[in-house]
Amino acid sequence: MKFASLTPAQLLRVSIVVALVTIVLKGAAGYITNSMGLISDAMESFVNLASATFALAMVTVASRPADDEHPYGHHKAEYFSSGFEGILIIGAAIAIIWVAVLRLLSPQPLEQLGWGLGLSIISSAFNGWLAFVMFKAARVHRSIALESDARHLVTDVWTSAAVVVGIVAVHLTGWLWLDPVLAIGVALNIVREGLSLVWRSSQGLMDEAIEPESLALLQATLERFATGVPEGAQLRFDDIVTRRAGQRRFADLHMHVPGAWSLERAAGLRDGLEQALMDALPGLRVTIQLLPLGMEARATPRAETL
Repeated sequence: MKFASLTPAQLLRVSIVVALVTIVLKGAAGYITNSMGLISDAMESFVNLASATFALAMVTVASRPADDEHPYGHHKAEYFSSGFEGILIIGAAIAIIWVAVLRLLSPQPLEQLGWGLGLSIISSAFNGWLAFVMFKAARVHRSIALESDARHLVTDVWTSAAVVVGIVAVHLTGWLWLDPVLAIGVALNIVREGLSLVWRSSQGLMDEAIEPESLALLQATLERFATGVPEGAQLRFDDIVTRRAGQRRFADLHMHVPGAWSLERAAGLRDGLEQALMDALPGLRVTIQLLPLGMEARATPRAETL
C-alpha cells in the first residue's frame, strides 16, 4: 500500500495507531531503565496520541461540504487542530520540566540500558517513517493538520535521538544529574515546536495569501490567457487578492475588457479564464469582476496589477 496516497483522515488513523505503539515502547523503555529522559520522551508520545485524535476530528469537519451557515466550507477547522497540538505540546513540556526538576534534586541510577535504548530506537524508527509519509501527503493534500503532525513527529525523533545520546553519556561518565538536565533540554525544545505550531495556526486563521509559487502560477496563467485572446483584443487584470483556508485557495480579481464588447462575449471569456485558473491551481475558487477598459474600481488592500 502507498501510504502517501491515503486521505488525511486515513493517515491520521495510522498516526493514532503508531502513537499507541510508541507509548508502549517508550513507556517500557522508561520503566525498565528508570531514566527521566526516556520517561519524558514517553510523555510526549501521549501528546502525539491526543493531537492525532483531535486532528482526525478536525479533518473530518474540514471535509464537510459548504452549507448555508458556512458558504465557503469548513476548511479552516484544520488550523484549530494545529493550534491545539501546539498547546498540548507546551503543556507536556511544562509537566516534563516539573518532574525533571524533582529528579534533579534526587538523582537515581539508571538500569538495563540496553533494552531501554533498543526500544527507544525502534519507536523512533516508527515515528520517522510516519513523518516522512505524512510530509509527502501534506504537500499533495495541502493539509496543515498533516504537516503539523509530521513536524511534531520529526521533533519527537530528534528528541529521542538526543535522549539516547544523553543516556549513553550518563552511562560513560556516571553523572546522574545529566539525565534530568537532558529531560529539561527536551522539554525546552518541545516548547519551541509548540509555539511554532500555535503561531502558524494563528496566521492561517487570519487569511494568509496563497503560497508564492501558487501566486506566480496564477499570474503566469493570466499573462498566457491575455496574450491568447483573438483579434488582438486588449485585456487587463488588477486588484488581485488571494487567501487560503486549509486545503482551499481563493482568488478575487478584476478583468477589464473592451467597452464595446457584449456582456455575453465578456462573460464567456471570463468563464474560460476561470476554468484555466482552476486547471492551473486545483482546488482554487476564483471570483472575477468584469469592468470595461478605462474604468477603475476602488482597489482592495495589497491589490496587484497585471
